[in-house]
Amino acid sequence: MPLHAFHCNDCENEFETLVRSSDVEPPSCPACNSVNLQQEMSKICGNITYPAIARSWRRAAYAEGHMCNVDAKELKSLGAKPIKK
Repeated sequence: MPLHAFHCNDCENEFETLVRSSDVEPPSCPACNSVNLQQEMSKICGNITYPAIARSWRRAAYAEGHMCNVDAKELKSLGAKPIKK
């Protein structure tokens, strides 16, 4: 499930939420329940304190078919061939 950043146009609240591809209804603002939202670019995460957690996140994404955050070394350890650009 990807994490998406949103900005509420009604109450100016900014928040992040997990959105599944199977979700039919759009997310709503946790502050005012409005669906008048604008999707923002997600902020880049700073230093991750626990590299093992980051590896587990990337492996979970890889298992779901998302390989954008998996480097060539990890792909090899997962038994996949790196994608040539």
